[in-house]
Amino acid sequence: MEATLSVEPAGRSCWDEPLSIAVRGLAPEQPVTLRSALRDEKGALFRAHARYRADAGGELDLARAPALGGSFSGLEPMGLLWAMEPDRPFWRLVKRDVQTPFVVELEVLDGHEPDGGQRLARAVHERHFMAPGVRRVPVREGRVRATLFLPPESGPFPGIIDLLGVGGGLLEYRASLLAGKGFAVMALAYYNYDDLPKNMEAMRMEYFEEAMNYLRSHPEVKGPGIGLLGISKGGELGLAMASFLKGITAAVVINGSVAAVGNTIYYKDETIPPVTILRNQVRTTTTGRASSMPMRSPNACRPTGRRSPRSSATQQQGIILSPLTSRCAVLACTSWWVPTSPLEGSPSLTLWPSWMHGSNSRLSSTNTDFHVSNRSSWSI
Repeated sequence: MEATLSVEPAGRSCWDEPLSIAVRGLAPEQPVTLRSALRDEKGALFRAHARYRADAGGELDLARAPALGGSFSGLEPMGLLWAMEPDRPFWRLVKRDVQTPFVVELEVLDGHEPDGGQRLARAVHERHFMAPGVRRVPVREGRVRATLFLPPESGPFPGIIDLLGVGGGLLEYRASLLAGKGFAVMALAYYNYDDLPKNMEAMRMEYFEEAMNYLRSHPEVKGPGIGLLGISKGGELGLAMASFLKGITAAVVINGSVAAVGNTIYYKDETIPPVTILRNQVRTTTTGRASSMPMRSPNACRPTGRRSPRSSATQQQGIILSPLTSRCAVLACTSWWVPTSPLEGSPSLTLWPSWMHGSNSRLSSTNTDFHVSNRSSWSI
């Protein structure tokens, strides 16, 4: 009996949609290796593999069978996708054109050698970034440079501004996927794109306010407030927007710092100076990775303009972005811990890392509802 490899949904799916992967027609308890591969838009190859053993009936279902080793082990139904690694050092998988899919090749090889076994079955699957019917609308309104994604049906929809991190440009892959879940999502560029500033030395909240007002006034966006989704530098800017701007009712911050890092934030006559990196103390390992990124003492932070009522500062801590005096609920998390319960009542915030990625310092602002603490101190 010839082995067959099935992937459900068949043929195509969205990037954030789970897959069911199964192999049938194997010999009882036959050892096999499953291998996955895709090429990004610049031609870099990403691959993963895992060793399995068929059951007594000659079938293998990745939802029930644990991987015995390889790129991952244990029960990981989606491991062949999330465990892919690039063939170039430090290369990152980024989708730049959301109107085309990534094409994933899956193979079943006889035995437990990822490169030497006979190929028994093969399947090709397209992973898309826009659900059928999602609308993509380029935005060039005033100073705002963005792309708005709208669900297929008629609105109005809850509105979200999506902010990504250092590197700039306009990346749309998260906004396009969220639009398929019923949100009107605007991927917002804020530097290194089109006629925007080429660097991020100065972040002016008036630009983000203009973007917020554009989205709030859109006929297919449900008001009166909108939400923010930010990661890394985008998370930091999301906190700044929630601190300064009216009209933000919710914010999700992923691995964002609670102070301005590496750039100054301006809004009208207010200034938030940066916490800077002590570059002369950064050490590079033989692999090319930075072993640490020491931060200048927060004591060096001092407001150079009128202090915002939505920022807090102590002599020891410098200036901390805090949206808590606004009516904005904030959910903040790191990449390895996601809170499962919603924030209720008066907005509160738990963040780790504190100043930026990888920081272990414990901080607590003058507002008792605002906590920045080590992960080890949490009770979940």
